[in-house]
Amino acid sequence: MTDAPDFRDTVFLPKTEFPMKAGLAQKEPAILERWARIGLYHKLREARAGRERFILHDGPPYANGDIHMGHAMNKILKDIVVRSQSLMGKDAPYIPGWDCHGLPIEWQIEKQYKDKKLNKDEVPAAEFRAECRAYAAKWVDVQREQFKRLGVMGDWDDPYLTMDFDSEATIAGELLKFAESGQLYRGAKPVMWSPVEKTALAEAEVEYEDIVSTQIDVAFEIVEAPNAPELVGAHAVIWTTTPWTIPVNQALAYGPDVDYVSAFVVFDVEEGSASPQYGFPIVVAEQLLDSVIARLRRSGEVDGAKVTGVQVDIVGRYKGTQLAGALARHPMAVCGDFFAKPRPFLPGDFVTTDAGTGLVHMAPDHGEDDFLLCKAHGIDPVFAVDDAGFYRADWEWLPGQGSVINKKLNAAEGPICSDLREAGALLAASDDFPHSYPHSWRSKAKIIFRCTPQWFIPMDRPQAGNAPLPVVETAEGEDTPGHAQGNGPTLRELALDAIGRTRWVPEKGQNRISAMVEGRPDWVISRQRAWGVPIPIYVHRKSGEYLRDTQVNARILDAFRAGGADAWFAADHQALLGADYKLEDYEVVTDILDVWFDSGSTHVFTIEKRFGEGVRADLYLEGSDQHRGWFQSSLLESCGTRGRAPYDAVLTHGFALDGQGKKMSKSLGNVVDPLKEIATGGADILRLWVAQTDYFEDVRIGKEVLGGVGDAYRKLRNSFRYLLGALDGFEDAEKLPVAGMPELERYILHKLASLDAELKSAANAFEFNRYARALTDFANEDLSAFFFDIRKDCLYCEAADAPKRRAYRTVLDILFHALVRYAAPIIAFTAEEVWQSRFPSEDGSVHFLEWPELPMLKDDLTADWAQVRALRQAVTEAIEPYRREKKIRSSLEAEIQVPDLDSILRGTREIDTALLAELFIVSSVTFERGLEAVTVTPTHRLKCGRCWRHLPEVAQDGALCDRCDGVVNR
Repeated sequence: MTDAPDFRDTVFLPKTEFPMKAGLAQKEPAILERWARIGLYHKLREARAGRERFILHDGPPYANGDIHMGHAMNKILKDIVVRSQSLMGKDAPYIPGWDCHGLPIEWQIEKQYKDKKLNKDEVPAAEFRAECRAYAAKWVDVQREQFKRLGVMGDWDDPYLTMDFDSEATIAGELLKFAESGQLYRGAKPVMWSPVEKTALAEAEVEYEDIVSTQIDVAFEIVEAPNAPELVGAHAVIWTTTPWTIPVNQALAYGPDVDYVSAFVVFDVEEGSASPQYGFPIVVAEQLLDSVIARLRRSGEVDGAKVTGVQVDIVGRYKGTQLAGALARHPMAVCGDFFAKPRPFLPGDFVTTDAGTGLVHMAPDHGEDDFLLCKAHGIDPVFAVDDAGFYRADWEWLPGQGSVINKKLNAAEGPICSDLREAGALLAASDDFPHSYPHSWRSKAKIIFRCTPQWFIPMDRPQAGNAPLPVVETAEGEDTPGHAQGNGPTLRELALDAIGRTRWVPEKGQNRISAMVEGRPDWVISRQRAWGVPIPIYVHRKSGEYLRDTQVNARILDAFRAGGADAWFAADHQALLGADYKLEDYEVVTDILDVWFDSGSTHVFTIEKRFGEGVRADLYLEGSDQHRGWFQSSLLESCGTRGRAPYDAVLTHGFALDGQGKKMSKSLGNVVDPLKEIATGGADILRLWVAQTDYFEDVRIGKEVLGGVGDAYRKLRNSFRYLLGALDGFEDAEKLPVAGMPELERYILHKLASLDAELKSAANAFEFNRYARALTDFANEDLSAFFFDIRKDCLYCEAADAPKRRAYRTVLDILFHALVRYAAPIIAFTAEEVWQSRFPSEDGSVHFLEWPELPMLKDDLTADWAQVRALRQAVTEAIEPYRREKKIRSSLEAEIQVPDLDSILRGTREIDTALLAELFIVSSVTFERGLEAVTVTPTHRLKCGRCWRHLPEVAQDGALCDRCDGVVNR
């Protein structure tokens, strides 16, 4: 018996050197090096010169450490946006930048000093600032390379840095615009203050953590009550979780519309006390009486004795307005003059009955509501707490005691509660109140509200264009009488209007930032630190007015441009002031600017100075926390100086969490390091992960997640590998016009056109999860599992010049040119590798290409072919049990019977069963009337030795079918 002939050499198998194994970690650095060598970014700028511009303004990360997964997610998403806009034919420059000033960097230098047992305050300021600058420069260089390794394409040789001299001069100039137009004042107001870092903080520098605090109920004896004299001798009860603020109490607030009760309370106390019962009246909100009594029963004490029971008898009811004019004695009235003065009852609209007692103790040093209410009634702060959070050494109560954020100071057995207990004013105290409390984002320490002199930009002062207004501020921030005010819109009104004119992606971002701007206080722009841009202002010592002289300001900015911000601290201030002013008459302000003002000004020295005055960014893109950070500071800065937002659209994304949805933390050991992931799996896996996620919400990343992304990547890579192999040797002469192609090819081109429209829509909506899903679904479902699967027989076995094979390869060529472009913004390295595999060129790149132009199509085949694919799926499912039971090894061994359908393919009235057999990859298809489902029968036909199809003309196993015989023996 002779061996069956071997026809393998006659089959046109795909040929390609493009490997299935990606090896991205090894290949990507070489691709990066090539991009740098050919000057990809700058050549692309030249190629797109004169086109419609799309500017994504890069929000500056802090230059203070290796990048983390949040950085990677943010930069990759930006790069995908920029590359997709470039693909759509726009000039899409990308200028990366860094935030180089402020507490995050200064804190790192301070930590280095502490590690060396050195005191930062003993180091010359110029030396300290130089160390901060060097530290920031070091990390700019490190992060630059890390961001480039992600495949982020940009002007890395000329980024913007907030510490560049020109940048610092521009930041100072933007502040002076506020000053010259009267949008600046110095006042003493409570601000968020870090006792550890000894500086004011912005809201964006604060994070909230769950803690457990001491809660206390304190009695203030009423000594006067003109509208309800019977309340004299009763005790107004307040509740607080900050016992340390009691020493600076100056008033009590009541709600004018709140219903109050006077209740005589009898306390049963523990055995051994001088008296088994104590009784006196208390005043609280009627709605909160039960909760107050519950606290007294649980942890109350009277005259130092533990309460064992409480009986209550309501003796009077009062409207809040009846408390007007009442006075109460501070519980520490015996301590000194400050405490001896009676505390007035003041009406407060902020008083609610949600919790507490319905009466609120007022410490104007340590709360905004407290400050404003007391200020309105002529009560000033006393500045009892210093910048380190200690009571002043000359304070009358607890002088020089430990930091007010120290838990021991506030504890139920601590010195404050002990003194209140001794005074008979502590009704209840317990160390068990859970709540959320603000902490410094950098030091992780608790913050306090502290009244200090600061510089502010007002939110509600009417503006007057660019004309300087002679507005002077007192120490409390009030306008000096007799000076003009503007009659234009306020900064708050301008900002809210600009928000409404901005596109927010997703839309809910608009409500979020609107609510923040509507409720935010005046912008505190001063910090008591060393590293940053100083507030370059001179304040007249007698009048308190800051100097607004354009010539002086011009000299200041010239000095900044020549020597940076350091020029202010080392300046000859008399020379800057000039001959018209005497330095001894002026205070030189040494506070530095809020770093958010720095970053809020980046649109000026990055967008306007590079692309033209008045140009604004098409898009800002950052995490959702920047609604209270960079988005807002940029908005307020631009509205204050230009009357509009610096951006046309804002996109916000969520945060990167671990695989279980938890916040990443070194202490939890759940940090996913992007640098390690790149080193093992390559950047394109991370890029595809970013694109596939619903990044408008928080996203997860971990081993399982990245494993799934890796599978998706391999399928997409395999599709490209197939295309490259199937197109081996393809030339333009082989192409066929669309009109002459089989219907399957024309249907796939319809699907490609639908994909094209979907991808362009998704790119314009910045919905790259939709983009990536549509692309991968098309590659996997429409191509690999359908079109490629069906046509592999045609590719392998038809004659090289057969029209059907030429049509197929023509469509493959169209698919290649489209898909490699579509994929380029997402898997930037792989798309380059694919393109160079087919069109090698030292100077070429897939990233020079533009959106594909697809052939025009007439008839829409989608509906008819949807029926075909549904029937094909039913056939596949019917065959599967036969394969599992090994009744057949391949679908080619199956004969299929299907229900009799009137029509499946457009224009096919007599159904072509041979075509259906080809589409279903089976031996034959017949129609049987009355069938309700697809049935399968193993074929008895013999198999062609070349194409392996089971056909009636094959005389014996291994012989050739008519088609293959014609190809082999032509």
